[in-house]
Amino acid sequence: MQTAAQCGEKLPERRLGLQGLKVGAIGFGTMGMTMAYGNADGASCFAAIQKAYELGVTLFDTAEVYGMGVGSNELLLGRAVQGFRDEIVLATKFGFDLSTPEWNLDARNSRPENIRRVAENSLRYLGVDHIDILYQHRVDPDVPIEDVAGTVSELVAEGKVRYFGLSEASPDVIRRAHLTYPVSVLQSPYSMFDRTVEDGVLPALRELGIGFVCHSPLASGFLTCAVKPVDEYPMNDTRRWHNLWQSANYERNLRANRELTKIADEKGISVTQLALAWLLAQGDDIVPIPGTRSEGRVVENVAAARTSITSEELTRIQEVLSEYL
Repeated sequence: MQTAAQCGEKLPERRLGLQGLKVGAIGFGTMGMTMAYGNADGASCFAAIQKAYELGVTLFDTAEVYGMGVGSNELLLGRAVQGFRDEIVLATKFGFDLSTPEWNLDARNSRPENIRRVAENSLRYLGVDHIDILYQHRVDPDVPIEDVAGTVSELVAEGKVRYFGLSEASPDVIRRAHLTYPVSVLQSPYSMFDRTVEDGVLPALRELGIGFVCHSPLASGFLTCAVKPVDEYPMNDTRRWHNLWQSANYERNLRANRELTKIADEKGISVTQLALAWLLAQGDDIVPIPGTRSEGRVVENVAAARTSITSEELTRIQEVLSEYL
């Protein structure tokens, strides 16, 4: 398997945090391989992961909950990266309570014993001796963040984890965690269609020197050429209930997509590449992790890292977003 680096086309690197973590400018999210977007073909998922590595992607992101508590997502990722594990950064997450058959995403569990249990399971499912980034997937209101940070720091000291991350945390929680043990990276949604983190979160990260990994960088697929009406998605696809696809929202967002596509067409790129390049232009501390099951989409996504956006284009994009969103 020949990689981009071996061909002299290494993906540009970005630093996440102040603890030495560096990754390629575009990462790879695996959630959709086992949940949220309907049935997936395992062989295609496996091939997409390996294609990402060939193209220079070094950050691969999974989570306990993506495997529905039985490890299916981590097992798939672990098998796919087995031949190049030491050349990449593996990130996984704890924080949901999956202890009952009727679990839901409102149930949290970041008690120290559960953090350790999930970490040990992740090591086993991934087939590795350490996790590069261990995130708290969601803040647990019943467990002080200081206890969470302290437990992760112990796992770091034991050599089982290298870096501590948070996901969808507020500036206050980030600051408190960082005082207990250095936070290297925060992961939260960020896209042209969701800029919530710009108000408070991103400034706090930059003040503290914490990197930012953005999930849902393509707005769950709305910032692609493949977006379609809600009733055309299968019943086990969460986009059927996603706010972006509902009634008036869908029509407004679709108009924005069309205007952004015009800008992309003028540059000779796809709207997907425009959306990812726009994110990269928001700061050199930002790494998007688009997910896909398709090798072709991987190629498209990674190419965005070598796409520059001019100040004039940024202004035009902002005009579109201001008008429609």
